[in-house]
Amino acid sequence: MPHYYHENVSMENLCKLHGWGIREYPRRVFDAVLFNNEVDMLTIRWKELYPYITEFVLLESNSTFTGLPKPSYFANHRGEFEFVESRLTYGQIPGRFRRGENPFVEEAYQRLALDYLLKQAGIQDDDLLIMSDVDEIPSRHTINLLRWCDDVPSVLHLRLKNYLYSFEFLVDNDSWRASVHRYQSGKTRYAHYRQSDTILADAGWHCSFCFRRISEFIFKMNAYSHFDRVRFSHFLNPKRVQRVICNGDDLFDMLPEEYTFREIIGKMGPIPHSYSAVHLPAYLLENADKYKFLLPGNCMRESG
Repeated sequence: MPHYYHENVSMENLCKLHGWGIREYPRRVFDAVLFNNEVDMLTIRWKELYPYITEFVLLESNSTFTGLPKPSYFANHRGEFEFVESRLTYGQIPGRFRRGENPFVEEAYQRLALDYLLKQAGIQDDDLLIMSDVDEIPSRHTINLLRWCDDVPSVLHLRLKNYLYSFEFLVDNDSWRASVHRYQSGKTRYAHYRQSDTILADAGWHCSFCFRRISEFIFKMNAYSHFDRVRFSHFLNPKRVQRVICNGDDLFDMLPEEYTFREIIGKMGPIPHSYSAVHLPAYLLENADKYKFLLPGNCMRESG
């Protein structure tokens, strides 16, 4: 499905270009995330979406998906998010700490808890619900389009530009797990897998492992649902992690998953550097000094 946008094109024409009608008033929009430790990405996400979100919903656990205890990072940084406080529903959930259990079980448990938190936040039928990880950021014009257009699909996946470590390493344009739902009581469940065949192109950015500090990379590698990829202790060596980030190599030293053989051959080796800093989240560009580690040419990370 094509995705057109231009400041001078009316919303009615934009909806029409997608085969949709125009509403008399926009739908309410709820943005719901499970939070781990991505403070910088959360800031960029919420600043990008702020004009069009009715309620920000965030759930935080004291456990990673792999059953490790973790600090309440959001609670500790809550003062940095005063700009959303009047529209924030925040929940905490205790981890189950089942050692040796498949990490996807803990992830599913936390996603189910997020369903309950959404009800507490007051979501109603036909409200829009963004289902995506913190680092999967829909663009604000994508969300504005969907809230104003009539007849949008009940479940719509978003195709995001896929970056690794920063906006210097563009992997591909095929991040698709983020989705937007027209909420239906008793039917809509918070999930992170394919739920529809309809996808909206050029809808935002996915910046995976885009951290400011080396310690955050190491924490995420240990906390990852795919923790089985950390096969050797030297993978977590800070000097190795820094070298991998600057080269655009694979932190886990593995071939990518979910690709055909031809695609794998095309993706072997480091990711080429990209020196473009256009078409990125507005808040990132407006605060380039604060977030220079996410922009081309600034691969060195803080050691703490």
